[in-house]
Amino acid sequence: MRLEKAYERMTAVAVAALHEREPERLWPLLAGTLAEVCGGETVIHKLDDWSERGGTIGTVPDGAAAELARLGEADLRLLRAGYPFAGHYGPDGDRAPVTAHRAAGRTWPDSRTARLLRDVLDVDHVLGVPLPGSAAPVTGCLVYRSGTDFTDDELVMAERVQPLLTAVERQRQLLVEWRRALGPSGAPQERAAGCSLTPRETAVLALLTDALTADAIGRRLGISVRTVHKHVENIYRKLGTRDRVGTVLRAQRLGLVPSPGAARAARAHRS
Repeated sequence: MRLEKAYERMTAVAVAALHEREPERLWPLLAGTLAEVCGGETVIHKLDDWSERGGTIGTVPDGAAAELARLGEADLRLLRAGYPFAGHYGPDGDRAPVTAHRAAGRTWPDSRTARLLRDVLDVDHVLGVPLPGSAAPVTGCLVYRSGTDFTDDELVMAERVQPLLTAVERQRQLLVEWRRALGPSGAPQERAAGCSLTPRETAVLALLTDALTADAIGRRLGISVRTVHKHVENIYRKLGTRDRVGTVLRAQRLGLVPSPGAARAARAHRS
């Protein structure tokens, strides 16, 4: 797949993911296309950290998930550790995609991780695609394939799509935080849909409730201030309000954002 066509395909899928109301569906939507545009066969996405201490591992395709489900705890710890990427991506902030072969050199094929991957997934090569803004320990995706190592063009594509992955992950985090803050009081995403709010507008509304400026909201979501203002205008129109305070109060009455006490508790929990 040519680079421009591949990038257009990934962009279209990322935009579709940003319109998904269920945060747990965002990465399954992305991962299959990420494998496709980077020349891979399987993707593991692990969004907390690449360490053996724990964390949820998501996989595409489903067959890979079934194989991983049969692993014992020792083998899962080995995969969670993300060798050799957790060590390669140090605190200096370099988050350029790299293959296991290029990061670990001749030691990769004989490593315990490489042997496990050959046995479990029948793959030989791994491409690390970290999220650019992640600190140590790094977070992101691992793309796997058999045969030859990933090409220079495929590494270029992986680097091009990193901002798209980051934008979707930021929205996923916000939607998860938003649902947690509202608690078990029904389905907040259905209330948002009832007000015709898109998932992107819902994320902006949640940040408005946190009293963030348009500039701060833009940085959090990775969008321009102009785009933030456009989303805010749409929120005002859909909720029938004219300013930020009135919007937050109406959103609280509609159960779209937590009450003041719950909002303070949620901020305290995050800090």
